[in-house]
Amino acid sequence: MSEALEMTTFRLVPGLTGADFVNANEDINDYLRRQPGFRWRRIVQDDDGTITDIVAWDSAADGRRSASGIMTEMADSPVHATIDHATVDFRIVPVLRHLS
Repeated sequence: MSEALEMTTFRLVPGLTGADFVNANEDINDYLRRQPGFRWRRIVQDDDGTITDIVAWDSAADGRRSASGIMTEMADSPVHATIDHATVDFRIVPVLRHLS
């Protein structure tokens, strides 16, 4: 298996902060921890307010399977209401090189 990164960038709904987004993710964090192939997750925020949510997976297939569940099984998560969905850019890409 090769590592893959799920990378999603987006803006928040006006009036919300990065902390609001992080707080709305508790159920998503629990969901991710239960998923086969989950390695880690990082959430960052640029100076312009753009959020980048990065999740590492054992494989792209693991990432795609989990992402599907976030939109179906986790459709009622409060996190969805924090995101300006018109700004979402989502992709899963294979890692070409890992340096520790």
